[in-house]
Amino acid sequence: MSNLEDPTLERHFKGHRDAVTSVSFSPNMKQLATGSMDSCLMVWHFKPQARAYRFVGHKDAILSVAFSPSGSLVASASRDKTVRLWIPSVKGESTVFKAHTAAVRCVDFASDGQSLLTASDDKTIKVWTVHRQKFQFSLSAHSNWVRSAKFSPDGRLILSASDDKTIRLWDRTTRESIHTFHEYGGFVNSVAFHPDGNCFAAGTTDNIVKVWDLRVNKLIQHYQSHTGAVNSVSFHPSGNYLLSASSDNSLKIFDLIEGRPFYTLHGHKAPVLDAAFSPSGEFFASGGADEQVLVWKTNFDTINYQEVLKGQRKRSAPAQHHGHDPSSGEAPHELDMDRAPKDHTLIPPPVVNIGPQPFHRRHSEEHGSPSLPEQRHSGEVSPSDQEKSSTVPLGEMTMSPQLANTLEHIVSQLDILTETVSILEQRLTMAENKLRECLDNQQKITLQIQPSE
Repeated sequence: MSNLEDPTLERHFKGHRDAVTSVSFSPNMKQLATGSMDSCLMVWHFKPQARAYRFVGHKDAILSVAFSPSGSLVASASRDKTVRLWIPSVKGESTVFKAHTAAVRCVDFASDGQSLLTASDDKTIKVWTVHRQKFQFSLSAHSNWVRSAKFSPDGRLILSASDDKTIRLWDRTTRESIHTFHEYGGFVNSVAFHPDGNCFAAGTTDNIVKVWDLRVNKLIQHYQSHTGAVNSVSFHPSGNYLLSASSDNSLKIFDLIEGRPFYTLHGHKAPVLDAAFSPSGEFFASGGADEQVLVWKTNFDTINYQEVLKGQRKRSAPAQHHGHDPSSGEAPHELDMDRAPKDHTLIPPPVVNIGPQPFHRRHSEEHGSPSLPEQRHSGEVSPSDQEKSSTVPLGEMTMSPQLANTLEHIVSQLDILTETVSILEQRLTMAENKLRECLDNQQKITLQIQPSE
């Protein structure tokens, strides 16, 4: 397999003064938003040497950031109990609202961009309108902090993970918890919906990555490859790969088709707190306790999947991996480590400070350019990784172009039908409300007429 198929470190951003807790790509891939324990939101530009923006406003650590689907807004959730909506431009305009009575751990936009989800240490999940930040409803069945919450791709379901060791699935329309998944080991730090909405992944404090099937409410994949808490999980848009960030300072990419670890990436010098794929899947970004933001080019998703498998089988056949001792520290078939990020990433971009400056620059030693992380193929996973993985493959991708086009057409027609049904439901609800008003008015008129008779 050629080097072009392996992830490469593309950009290295440094400007935060404390741990980077959250990363989010803009839909057009021109910007990357990051939140930090330094209470600042930063927006980085992918154009070489373009100025980065530092937005100041929160009074405590930012724990989560998210770009809106249109890219016109960035939401930030903070330990100061507030959520801010920023316009990611040099003006730095923002609106702030007190969302919860405790730290806000997570923020997420619905796919239509009209609703915003927040999760908090006050044990609740709340849904707001993006326009005017009007409160819609609260979900409060958890008995401990809610660390992560996400809308499903179609916006009809909500997934939440709490320190009460449960993951709850909610129906957004009825506002009821329709299923509870129990964790008997560690706490769940992060949850993410699969792009098709039928599965979800969870990362836990006991170093495990799990994938559940919502159609049968069963655990279908279980990876114990990390040696530290899993802080974040993110699906590739194709649904074939899962990215995880861990306190063991590494990122891992799991191949969900084969059901095994695919790559291990070492670029951070401290725990990795968040990682996410870009909307197109072409890139992924990571942020860590070492104050660094790294952007990687995916590469492996651009080639024919069957060719990848063929290449892995050829390379793994003579290696005799089952005889490799992981404690020896030797990794067979290591990738070329001489590659480095593009030259323009070695110099941190200039930063425009927006808002009051509550911090003075720390005179600490700047980290040098990170070396390209150690990477391993799924065919080169140590025996301990293979033993710890208990998985069910999601299915092989063998599909003719004609069938793919036909299915794509059917899916698009179903989307139109779904939208039409949704509009009809709204109109029916309006008609029911009008009818109810008419009946109420008729009853009032009847009551007014009866005494006079």
